[in-house]
Amino acid sequence: MELSPNSLAFIALCNEFCFAVENVRESTRRDFVASMLRLLPRIYISASDLKPEPLLEEDEAYIDSFLDEDYYESIRRQIENLLGEEDVYLEVFEEDMKYSDTPIGMSIAEGICDVFQVLYNFIVMVKDAPEELVNSALTAVKEDFGTYWSQRVCNLMRPLNHIRYSSEAEDEEGDEDDF
Repeated sequence: MELSPNSLAFIALCNEFCFAVENVRESTRRDFVASMLRLLPRIYISASDLKPEPLLEEDEAYIDSFLDEDYYESIRRQIENLLGEEDVYLEVFEEDMKYSDTPIGMSIAEGICDVFQVLYNFIVMVKDAPEELVNSALTAVKEDFGTYWSQRVCNLMRPLNHIRYSSEAEDEEGDEDDF
């Protein structure tokens, strides 16, 4: 079994995303936001187009957990510090919103880290793995995409877009912002 070009592209994008998130400390807010706005839509499209080989009945699609809570929290705090007050945004597509009279605040840093956790675990699992295991991991990540992290990716695009383009507009007006 040979991996499809889309599967290989997806793995490469996941690796690039994880690298960008893990190196947030060396990034400026402008560069980090631009990187996320460049990577997240491509990951979404690539994950949507994943077509892993069907698994045999006895095979189970799963991804082991490799990311520990301390590392997750460390990266989340770094992103939160980088974005400052712009880290929090109002979310209307949150399940709890149906039952709430007040807006629900979400964190860009937490959303990015939630996607990072899925993709980090995926990348660690497929690194140097035989193709059968890679296919199983692709199946699992595709299933998780539909049920969980696809919505996260979509939810993140709006506030990241707002940060990028509202800050650029302020720059054009002569505001000395970090963007």
